[in-house]
Amino acid sequence: MDITQKIAGLSFGMLVLSLGAFSQNRDTVGTPKRVQTYAADKFAVIRPLNIEFIYAAPYNYTSEREGKPLPESKVTAFSQLKISSNFNFIKRKQWLLGATLGYRFTSVQTDITAPAGGSIRTVEGDYHYFFSSLNFTYFSTLFGKRMVYTSSLQLDGSDKHVERVRGLLTGTMILKANQRTKLGVGLFVSIDPSAQTPVLPTFSYEHKFDNGLVADIVFPRNLYLRKYVFGNGRISLGSEIDRTSFYVYNLDSTSQRYEYRQLDINSGLVYEHLLGKYFVLTAKTGMRLTTTGRLFRKEDSFNSPVIKTSPDPTFYFNIGVSFNPFTVIGKKK
Repeated sequence: MDITQKIAGLSFGMLVLSLGAFSQNRDTVGTPKRVQTYAADKFAVIRPLNIEFIYAAPYNYTSEREGKPLPESKVTAFSQLKISSNFNFIKRKQWLLGATLGYRFTSVQTDITAPAGGSIRTVEGDYHYFFSSLNFTYFSTLFGKRMVYTSSLQLDGSDKHVERVRGLLTGTMILKANQRTKLGVGLFVSIDPSAQTPVLPTFSYEHKFDNGLVADIVFPRNLYLRKYVFGNGRISLGSEIDRTSFYVYNLDSTSQRYEYRQLDINSGLVYEHLLGKYFVLTAKTGMRLTTTGRLFRKEDSFNSPVIKTSPDPTFYFNIGVSFNPFTVIGKKK
């Protein structure tokens, strides 16, 4: 996902997108090195170092507390800083062993409307979210097709406590891989009692058209139409899924710990530009649609919220820089 800590996590992204590594003239079995190089080229989440700043415009939201509706309130300020580092420290012909380290700082200011009287109370919060994982990737064949298996042991928490240990398992079969079209299907399994969808089918498709456009679909992560521009750049139009998550304390007189989690669909334009040989500048902008946001007790699941929010769509802007010695963004294949 995270994902991303993205929605499916790092190992999921490595898995379903690794099919792009096999860019040869005919269907064949690639090598782990090609898998790693192609994946690093496509996705900032698995680059050795990635730093992003996210801004969202003010937006209104409605909410429910244990099923009872609350008055409409407003998020007046929302920003995030994300830092992640990904690396493989053992590489063999059939397998890779690596790790992920990450940090996300979320700053939120909200005008909350009181249920009785309609008075408005301004609440500000700064939240620190840390995550790490140990990732194992194994390459083999099944029914004459290339298979990629991954497993990931994840640990996350805040600046106060270590909170969760999770597991991720994935498997992908490469159905087709040549210079124009890459196709793979698989399955993603999350070993996490709080998971909203513990099992998901995965699908990855990339096709290069004669006019230079590239269709890039990775279910459930993103859907993009891409094109290389200016020699060292790439512009994309489409949507991708992101997740905001952090832990909340001291909401009441008890020592109860909570987790807030929301799923965002970011739709719009993405521009990536290669700076020198190893750095990539990325800018994203468009509309952010949050399907739902939920605050739930740590020992409960996402499907058993204490508070459920429904934010309005809002404008977002994202600027970031990545370090990637494997980058080939400016090269057309």
